[in-house]
Amino acid sequence: MLQIDALPAFSDNYIWLLQDWTHKRCAVVDPGDDAPVLKWLDQHPDWVLSDILVTHHHLDHVGGVEKLHHLTGAKVWGPALENIPARQVALNDNDQINVLGIELSVFLVPGHTLGHIAYYHADDSAPLLFCGDTLFAAGCGRLFEGTPEQMHHSLSRLATLPAHTAVYCTHEYTQSNLRFAQAVEPNNPAIAQRVVQVETWRAEGKISLPSTIALELRTNPFLRANEISVKEKADEWSNQDNDSPVAVFACLRKWKDNF
Repeated sequence: MLQIDALPAFSDNYIWLLQDWTHKRCAVVDPGDDAPVLKWLDQHPDWVLSDILVTHHHLDHVGGVEKLHHLTGAKVWGPALENIPARQVALNDNDQINVLGIELSVFLVPGHTLGHIAYYHADDSAPLLFCGDTLFAAGCGRLFEGTPEQMHHSLSRLATLPAHTAVYCTHEYTQSNLRFAQAVEPNNPAIAQRVVQVETWRAEGKISLPSTIALELRTNPFLRANEISVKEKADEWSNQDNDSPVAVFACLRKWKDNF
């Protein structure tokens, strides 16, 4: 079983550090900055960085890749449809890879960017999802390149994963996302409960991640476009009839962009 810790970067990014304590090997996901990773490696001089996993091409996810690869020789995995620095293995939808002895499935999840991928480890007891900027805790990524249809399809795909799947996204946006979720569903008790929990964690200096698919299905408006109450709020905000889940999703994304 791998240990997974967050290495904070910039103002709100997390670089996920996967650790194999048996063999003292580690991997990182989306190292937008090399400094936190190099600091950890300096503090653990007998460890080897063996792999770098990249979800998409934005600089806050790839800024540290080239230097880390040069200094450690770590293998760089990344989406085939995007330009990733120092990438050695180009990954496509449904590829299967082995990192630190665990199998990971690759999902193409366009929306935030067109070639964005996620990494999923299927496991009966502790499935894992590294989803970059596609699915956030109580939110989703902005549509910088893709369409609402693409992002809705990508999120719907992730929503079908086992309920207890741990969701490792890469930004500490949970509190602001929950403020929007409460605007969409002011009478959702699960959202209200999550607001209190996250406020407590953040006040204690703790991070709000990982989430789970089950928690997202209860509290994330972007996974709840089929709910009548969510559609009604979207219709009210947009002053129009959003006549499909995709239309509701598109309305929610536009509302959140201006929230």
